Amino acid sequence: MVMWVFGYGSLVWKPGFDYDEKVVGYIKGYKRVFDLACIDHRGTPEFPARTCTLEAQEGAICWGTAFCVRGGPEKEKMALEYLEKRECEYDIKTYVDFYQEADCTSPLLSGVLVFTSTPCKVSNKYFLGPAPLEEMASQIAKAVGPCGNNRDYLFQLEKALNEIGHEDDEIIELANEVRKILGRIDVPSLTKMESATPARCTTFLPPSQFLTDRPQVSKESNGTDHITAPQVTLN
Repeated sequence: MVMWVFGYGSLVWKPGFDYDEKVVGYIKGYKRVFDLACIDHRGTPEFPARTCTLEAQEGAICWGTAFCVRGGPEKEKMALEYLEKRECEYDIKTYVDFYQEADCTSPLLSGVLVFTSTPCKVSNKYFLGPAPLEEMASQIAKAVGPCGNNRDYLFQLEKALNEIGHEDDEIIELANEVRKILGRIDVPSLTKMESATPARCTTFLPPSQFLTDRPQVSKESNGTDHITAPQVTLN
């Protein structure tokens, strides 16, 4: 058996599971939107991040990458278990047709798995719904979680879509609005906010971000203490 999975958000640049083939293409009838809350990776329950989900829309298309998992039931099971844990905010598994640019009438693949979410704030606690551009950008600019900050998620997606040759104008507009807001945010206060977040996803934090050396204390000629801070390099 063969399993195909369509990625339209972070899966495009960081699938995280063992796959055998990937194909750039699109699905029909869906639009990518930043309407889903993330409270355990890029945000917190107190200050959720905004991440991608799909909104059904007639005539819309959504570009991304389809990943193929071959090798038998056990390999498929491992990939699916990983995806279900990672995509825990997505409560719907949908199977769609997948197209390539060369042929927009006949799908290249059918039965491709894609994770989506119920667009209802009552039945889906992770659904934030739409918001004005500046409000969404402000939330994305400030949200941070144990696995990184929200803005990097957006910027990585913008870059990944550019690299596959299919930029999303709304993603570019949102990313540019976030950059404008970041230019107005006081950097020390932002750094303080990030450092206050518990680092539960330690695998995402480079070792160079941890302070391992103690400050050196020496006496000046006038008898006062002189403190030399260790050198810290942030990647």
